[in-house]
Amino acid sequence: MSDETIIDGTARPVPSPAPSAAQSPEQSPKQSPDLRRRHRRGLVVGAIAAPLALGAVGLSLAQPGPAVAPTPVAPGAISDLAPSGAIAVRGEVAEIFGNKFVLQDGTGRALVETGRAGEDGTLVAKGETVTVQGRFETGFLHAALITRADGTPVLFGRAGGPPPGSLDWVRDKAGLGPRPDVPALTASVEKAGYGDVRITGRGPRHWEVAAKGPDGRERLLHVGFDGRIRERPLL
Repeated sequence: MSDETIIDGTARPVPSPAPSAAQSPEQSPKQSPDLRRRHRRGLVVGAIAAPLALGAVGLSLAQPGPAVAPTPVAPGAISDLAPSGAIAVRGEVAEIFGNKFVLQDGTGRALVETGRAGEDGTLVAKGETVTVQGRFETGFLHAALITRADGTPVLFGRAGGPPPGSLDWVRDKAGLGPRPDVPALTASVEKAGYGDVRITGRGPRHWEVAAKGPDGRERLLHVGFDGRIRERPLL
């Protein structure tokens, strides 16, 4: 007896496939009117739903991330305010003027600017005690962080990082972007001769940093993820 497999080669008629729901009414003459109507309605719903779904995905991807929390700075007296990329004061809200308010302590008063976030004048309340951290220049304290008396933080400004929709931003979203080593960057800034290093924000491929130069004067630095350092003028 042979072990070979024998394949029956007898010719047989192949039945025609039954019409499917994807066929048009012309291809399926036996479809009922109700079935044809449901088929057309399904196509219309699908055509509407597809762009809506894609739009929802686009909106979710376009939303910015949370703002970069700046390095905490211990508050000082308002009378000691001087040009700085990162400085903090604590006091009581004395007056509110739209997106600006006057903060006062026992040593003086300072005008705080909050940008678009405070345009309705309800960001803080008159008589409230808050700590304000930000950039002080041209006579204004530009708020980056307000901490309420109960410890609640309020961050301001852009989220930082690559611009939404850019290739770098997509890589960041997918977890493929650069992962900067903050301690290493801080050490590299200190090695370059700067002290009192404070991170104030993040750019596409750099950190924005406030620090003191060898002469003790305030500096604004652009510190690349590759370790390169550039100074920016402080007004």
